[in-house]
Amino acid sequence: MKISFLIHNVYGIGGTIRTTLNLAAALADTHEVEIASVLRHREQPRFAIDPRVRVVPLVDIRPDGRDAANPLLHQPARVFPSAEGRYRQYSRLTDQRAEEYLHECGADVVIGTRPGINVYLARFGSPGAVRIAQEHLTHDTHRERLRAELARHYRVLDAVVTTTKADAAAYRAKMPLPGVRMLAVPNSVPEPPNPPSDGTAKVIAAAGRLVRGKRFDLLIEAFAEITAKHPDWRLRIYGGGTQQDRLQQLIDRTGLTGRAALMGPHSPIEAEFAKASIVAVSSDAESFGMTIVEAMRCGVPVVSTNCPLGPAEIIHDGVDGRLVPVGDPHALAGALLDLIDDEPARRRMGAAALARARRYDPPAIARRYGELFAELHASRRTRAWERRRAALRARLGRAARQVPYLHRLRAAIPSVLRESLR
Repeated sequence: MKISFLIHNVYGIGGTIRTTLNLAAALADTHEVEIASVLRHREQPRFAIDPRVRVVPLVDIRPDGRDAANPLLHQPARVFPSAEGRYRQYSRLTDQRAEEYLHECGADVVIGTRPGINVYLARFGSPGAVRIAQEHLTHDTHRERLRAELARHYRVLDAVVTTTKADAAAYRAKMPLPGVRMLAVPNSVPEPPNPPSDGTAKVIAAAGRLVRGKRFDLLIEAFAEITAKHPDWRLRIYGGGTQQDRLQQLIDRTGLTGRAALMGPHSPIEAEFAKASIVAVSSDAESFGMTIVEAMRCGVPVVSTNCPLGPAEIIHDGVDGRLVPVGDPHALAGALLDLIDDEPARRRMGAAALARARRYDPPAIARRYGELFAELHASRRTRAWERRRAALRARLGRAARQVPYLHRLRAAIPSVLRESLR
């Protein structure tokens, strides 16, 4: 079976790229796998790619690339939805190349990896292929205008796959699509090459983009409480972003210079997590929680805000980590202090985290996708009937709503005729 992934830009860095590469490599054990990268901005991808996985760049946006002089590159996209966050990076040329690729790739299964690309899949994908829309964000984070457009296009797809059960439930409730399977399959995270943490380092680690939603300011505030009791512990925050200067000023202002540090981006992050004894996640919201699983794979317990949607589906509170209320620095500090003060409990949670994280092994996630491919192939006729039945119900509903109008029109005809004869 040939499986093709359609991705925004496999040459960059990001969680969607990393999880796509993990899944592609696992599926390559039993299938022919190809990744079509809509954009290419550099010579080589930043992440290592399994040599069994073929990469096909569609539009080369390098200054000296083959498409630099193509006039379509500078004309706005007509198919890629304008309400999508990446719209400015798309063009008439990406529309054209996506259409050509999807007509010619000959894949048995095609998987889109972001909303606008899933619209390409719906518009141009072969009806003979299984077409799956992956959602690496969440239903409620999309703009209302984008959600309306996605509902129109997603109805012709075979499945919408989210990373959490809560988000799949949101799609089923708010975007009902007869004949389209809506389900959750978590991201895969491979076992890191480094040995796990031994739980003795007096280090709390955190990682992510330095943006407001990650609430690293909350974590720094919580750490200020911790240092009052444990001045020998350190906080290391890995990542880059627009909030870097603001967070550094907060560290300096709270007297944490030398104890809390912004470490910059690190990839892969697992080697750094293994140097810590606790990982903290302070976000207001998460679409999945890759950082949590990466830490668990290093044998490190995670203290996370119980934010929508992912942490509660990953962490078993009190067993392999802790969940605390969103936006409460004191609760976050309290949970971190509990683990700092109780080294045996910290080690037990770390061991439990390491064991439970194995459910995110790429081969295990690839098996779930394989089962989904088979089910979607087998249920084509049933799901086509679901679509036809829903369309018929919709037509009957519209007709029923028109009946009172027709009665009023029929009653008005005689008077209209009388007026016309005068």
